[in-house]
Amino acid sequence: MLPWLDRLRDDVPDIEPLDAHTHIGSNDPDGYACSSAELKGSLERIQARAFVFPMHEPDGYSAANDMVIEEAEASDGRLFPFARLNPHDDALAEAERALGRGARGIKLHPRAEQFTLDHPGLQPVFALANERHLPVMVHAGRGIPALGRHSVDATGRHPGMRLILAHAGISDLAWIWRETPDHPNLFFDTSWWAPSDIQALFALVAPGQILMASDAPYGSPTWATVMSARNALQVGLDAEQTRGVLGGQALRLVNGDEPLDLGPAPGVETLSRDPLLDRVYSFLMSALGQMFQGVEPAETLALVRLACDVGDDAPQAGVCRWVLELLDQRERYSPEGDGRPARFAPGLHFAVAAIGIVRTPDVPAPEFRPATAG
Repeated sequence: MLPWLDRLRDDVPDIEPLDAHTHIGSNDPDGYACSSAELKGSLERIQARAFVFPMHEPDGYSAANDMVIEEAEASDGRLFPFARLNPHDDALAEAERALGRGARGIKLHPRAEQFTLDHPGLQPVFALANERHLPVMVHAGRGIPALGRHSVDATGRHPGMRLILAHAGISDLAWIWRETPDHPNLFFDTSWWAPSDIQALFALVAPGQILMASDAPYGSPTWATVMSARNALQVGLDAEQTRGVLGGQALRLVNGDEPLDLGPAPGVETLSRDPLLDRVYSFLMSALGQMFQGVEPAETLALVRLACDVGDDAPQAGVCRWVLELLDQRERYSPEGDGRPARFAPGLHFAVAAIGIVRTPDVPAPEFRPATAG
């Protein structure tokens, strides 16, 4: 992804990435882990900063929050620590303790800790966030009853709180975008892999309410910066708006400043509707679904290659060359030591990159240089 970021900087100069969603920790039951050194290394690669919070800690968050705060203090300003709270414990006391030690925001994970946002233990926390203009990051995947409704209610009652729905708010994106003009303190991050969801977010929600995020270690800051920028530009955002999404707005939120007004949502007119690239996308999505289940999608990837056979002079040829190159790189890739659980088919991140490129065909790509064999 690094050549893709270099190419983006030609059209969007002065990018200062601030990844709004990263984790460190080693006890998450899902098998992922990330050290502070690993996270800082991935950020330093692109001169980025990040919001950071603990991964799932089944035994509680006080020690984990202290670890995150200490690592942030030693990061020379690269990390902004968030305190993770469980409302089944004394969430307000832990919030006040962690904020007193240097935390800059709050993280909530309703699914991991089994709560909803109307939990009584969160009401004083939201009041505190309202008073201090704190960002509050909320996991927003599947399996969380009434998350969107409770988010709209909470942001309406606490206009000073900046509530951020992670993962493009996919749990409620079908309708919650209509509420965003009346809830300017409701934000969404881009830490999600499916470009159809991310482009819906960019098309329907004002750019000032969208924050670039990777969900590291599940994604990388480089990938998140590239794909957030490409999706933003494909949908029609300009360079100033894209810079705001990639870090400018997140920096204002974590500093307690008033959010930037980056204009209205652009609408759906510039979304790609290329029928030949849609075929490539469809087969790639099918392959990726198999890979998430641990199945090697040999037949489906063969269909991707056939769909990419558009001809050297076709307008889709440049995108298809990159897709084929990514598939070739996957065949040469060794997953040993990459930190991904063995339950996934190896090299699924090559397919994730490919679908992002296929759905942003109007955004300039770096010069095609096939990798050297061997």
